[in-house]
Amino acid sequence: MCGRTAVSLGADRIRRACAYCDTQGKRRHPEWKNADQYSPSYNKSPQSNNPVLLSRKHIEKDASSSERILMAMRWGLVPAWFKESDPSKMQYNTANCRSDTMMEKLSYKGPLVKGKRCVVLADGYYEWQQRNGQKQPYFIYFPQNEQETFSKPDVKDEDDDLKDNRRLLTMAGIFDCWEPLNGGEVLYSYTIITVDASNAVRSIHNRMPAILDGDDAVRKWLDFAEIPTQEALKLIYSIENLAFHPVATIVNNSRNNTPECIVPIELDAKKETKVSASSKIMLNWLKNKSPKKEEEKEDDLPRWSSQFIQTAPSKRSSTSLMHQWLKKEDGGTCAKQSKFL
Repeated sequence: MCGRTAVSLGADRIRRACAYCDTQGKRRHPEWKNADQYSPSYNKSPQSNNPVLLSRKHIEKDASSSERILMAMRWGLVPAWFKESDPSKMQYNTANCRSDTMMEKLSYKGPLVKGKRCVVLADGYYEWQQRNGQKQPYFIYFPQNEQETFSKPDVKDEDDDLKDNRRLLTMAGIFDCWEPLNGGEVLYSYTIITVDASNAVRSIHNRMPAILDGDDAVRKWLDFAEIPTQEALKLIYSIENLAFHPVATIVNNSRNNTPECIVPIELDAKKETKVSASSKIMLNWLKNKSPKKEEEKEDDLPRWSSQFIQTAPSKRSSTSLMHQWLKKEDGGTCAKQSKFL
């Protein structure tokens, strides 16, 4: 299952990372509908608000279903038919839904047949492995291109090669809209679809999120008007294209929200790997850097690549790149395989 994620980018940087080409081949950036309801965190848990991609047609009936928007939604689906006045009174967990039973359960089948498909975004997710009688957390993410590293806070827009081009994890989800019985603001919420674990992550856990690998899969999952439900469900399967490394147990407490949550550690060391001097500099920058709140005009957006308009991958491993991000050469080594759910 997927029970914890890291989403460290600010709202504007997420928008830039989600650039895509529309049906005419024009480069576009999805607009945020409620960016004020999203806040970054290295340790997101269910009931938090997280960035989700969906078709613009769900919000604007006259829009093309191929257009995308970003929305902060509550993690943990609250079905439209829920009758209580408070969504926290739900007595069952809807953070994840199993792919093999989702068409049998009203909470998920109802939204699915109405085309309420979304893509849940994250840097990566955490999974726990049983190890020597204890649970060892791992951080699992997409392999990254060589250019996809943390940028310096003072780089200029024209320095494209230094920009932050991390490839966000794109997980298949289902959303719904719930209206309080006594009136009030409509609540948008989602669940993450899970599948049997792939060979890559099976050693960590037997379940993982259904991950959409590539923009064609993302496009088909979101475009509910052109891609019917049964056709879209063919995109739901486990993938091998993942990287992972063990992380410190501080992530076990969801109140811990620091960059150390995703720093690689050495499992065989008697003590968890100490953060090197060079890594501390990077970590301090990550702690102090706050996303800009002001809106930017479309023409002012930096022209960097995104996960949806990709460049050729580097031959260097994503594990070594993660070391460059957070630990440098004297940091801990990463595991060679990954796990989720």
